Amino acid sequence: MMTHDPDLELYELPGCPYCAKVKRKLDELGLEYDSHEVPSSHAERGEVEAVSGQTGVPVLVDNSNGVEGMPESDDIVDYLDREYGSAA
Repeated sequence: MMTHDPDLELYELPGCPYCAKVKRKLDELGLEYDSHEVPSSHAERGEVEAVSGQTGVPVLVDNSNGVEGMPESDDIVDYLDREYGSAA
């Protein structure tokens, strides 16, 4: 049986501790994801704003579950545990 990797995308900024927390959870769960590095200037983050309605990172997109732009690292970690953790 072939397993299909979740269609996850993470908008992040290098050195961002909240982004690092989400990446640790993704790695812990063995999930593959596409990383989108955003500009450090909030004014240049149109792509993030388009998916999530705000310019902060991290933002998670889960195309396979219709999640179009979830902000807040704690919410993302909880979501990943619920959807893809051992309890899923």
